[in-house]
Amino acid sequence: QVRPWAAGRAALTYAGTGRMLALALKHGDRPDLAPALGRWLARAAAPLVAPGAPGHGALVVPVPVHFRRLLKRKYNQAALMSAQVARVHGLTHAPRLLARVRATPAQDHRSVADRFANVAGAMAVPARHASALDGRPVLLVDDVMTSGATLAAAADALLAAGSGPVSVAVLCRAVKDR
Repeated sequence: QVRPWAAGRAALTYAGTGRMLALALKHGDRPDLAPALGRWLARAAAPLVAPGAPGHGALVVPVPVHFRRLLKRKYNQAALMSAQVARVHGLTHAPRLLARVRATPAQDHRSVADRFANVAGAMAVPARHASALDGRPVLLVDDVMTSGATLAAAADALLAAGSGPVSVAVLCRAVKDR
């Protein structure tokens, strides 16, 4: 699969302590971890938003969760971390710029092709927010990248709505065993 983003960075690998922290934040009702994890993510993302980088002056946008999942989980872990990333780098946080317009089943235990199919068309920029993009670069933030399907769907939606280059920053990146 071709990645629609210009550049990407991860703070941790999705193994050991990195996996434990990501799962605690996402499923363990531990939003208190978000400030520290967001600062780690901001450090990893620094080259993406530095002068001359594709994301310089970017809007910081979290990958959205569907409102039903938000009601169940009580918070969007990506939004908690993206707020910290924006604060550290003095960038504009735009947590409502991208919406999950269709609920999607969890990606766990799916093949790469099934993951891409599962999230295809699941995200969009609401018309009332599209003018905020107007060619501006976007730093897209999420907690974990496995296949890249969710980030690709989100980046495609941003680009289709008129954003400038999209860069991605994730707390953890799954690494394939060799």
